[in-house]
Amino acid sequence: MKQAFAWIRRRLNLSYIVAVIISIFVALLIDAIILVAAGHNPIAAYRGLIVYPFSSLRHFGDMLEYAMVLCLCGLACVVGSRVGIFNVGGEGQLLLGGLVAAYVGSQMSGMSMWLVIPCAALAAMATGGLYAFIPGILKVKLKVNEVITTIMLNSVAALICSFFSSSVWKNMSQNEGIDVKEFRFATLIRGSKLSTAIFASALVTFFVWYILQKTSKGFEMRLIGDNPRFARFAGLKTDRIVIIAMIVSGMMCGLVGMFRVYGAEYAFISSKVSNEYYFEGLMVAMIAQYQPVPTIIISIIFAILKSGARGMQNAGVTIQIYWVMQATVIFCMAAQTGIRASIQKARQRRAAERDVAARREGGVANE
Repeated sequence: MKQAFAWIRRRLNLSYIVAVIISIFVALLIDAIILVAAGHNPIAAYRGLIVYPFSSLRHFGDMLEYAMVLCLCGLACVVGSRVGIFNVGGEGQLLLGGLVAAYVGSQMSGMSMWLVIPCAALAAMATGGLYAFIPGILKVKLKVNEVITTIMLNSVAALICSFFSSSVWKNMSQNEGIDVKEFRFATLIRGSKLSTAIFASALVTFFVWYILQKTSKGFEMRLIGDNPRFARFAGLKTDRIVIIAMIVSGMMCGLVGMFRVYGAEYAFISSKVSNEYYFEGLMVAMIAQYQPVPTIIISIIFAILKSGARGMQNAGVTIQIYWVMQATVIFCMAAQTGIRASIQKARQRRAAERDVAARREGGVANE
């Protein structure tokens, strides 16, 4: 039994799980105080928050679609962070990937969906990867801070997408955007935005987890992120691996844009394809400490919270109060690192006390 429990502890990292549960509980307690101060019933509000995402298949499907987007964006950030590079430009890479994917679909009208979808996905990935290559090469060769370049490139990408989707590449048959309804992914739940794109997303998620956690390449990436000088002395081509990681991160963001266009919106309209989804995924990755599995779990938690906002509004809670509550949850979950450290210190202290007690008992026995 003890061996089984030890195996579970090694696999699941119980200290992290306990820290997350405590942080969520503290956040909900603080939010309950805020609700009472605002004149609302916390029980009714929390009931709406938790029940709404599961109250119908449509709501459940929308929640899963949002979790999928957060998960892929978070994992894209994880890939870059593993080699010590901070890709803040995922929003621009997502938008450009969606734009080019939509253009490919509009130009291949009348062709087989089985041909158009792979071409659109490859085009989106190539576009996102190429756009991420720019800050990556500047970081490696000229030591330009990637945070600054990626933030600036986000604005450039947004302006480019707005220009092309509203004028040059706009469908003349509609007011705005690039229409791709002809090649959209099959909807899994009627009335929701959940499509068969979630299966492709699951494959991408598994592939990223496997590469990062189970292969020598993943170990090399982690080594470069932790100690680039040692990795260089060990013979690793650090610059090359950093650039590849940045490109892969951009490719994932571009693919998310394609999934949003073909699986949820069926047209490219900048304001609908992404509403700062990458920054939310970035926040998820940071809270998950840039680990793949926690990123998946926290993506689902965030999706439930975001979907449950409508349920809280139905209970009479204003959206402003909800945003305050969400910020409290984010703050407390970000603090789980400190909670985890406290748990580990308490565990070490108890172990030390047991060791001292055992030595005393041994000394008494010897006398």
